[in-house]
Amino acid sequence: MTKSSISIEMESDVKKVLEKRAKREMLSLRELVEDILRRSALSTKEGIPTDNVDDPFISYFSRKGRKRK
Repeated sequence: MTKSSISIEMESDVKKVLEKRAKREMLSLRELVEDILRRSALSTKEGIPTDNVDDPFISYFSRKGRKRK
């Protein structure tokens, strides 16, 4: 999978909250944002298809096949 870069603008107070959360989870700010975006994409129905994912843990913990009540 190739990586590409994007630029995100956010207010300084939001950045401070994310930096605090990243420190608590022992991640860099970049890693935390990537994780949040990845989880968000996977939680949507139109998100990344879990059948063609390189990481087996994503398919193992995916919600595919589970139905919400």
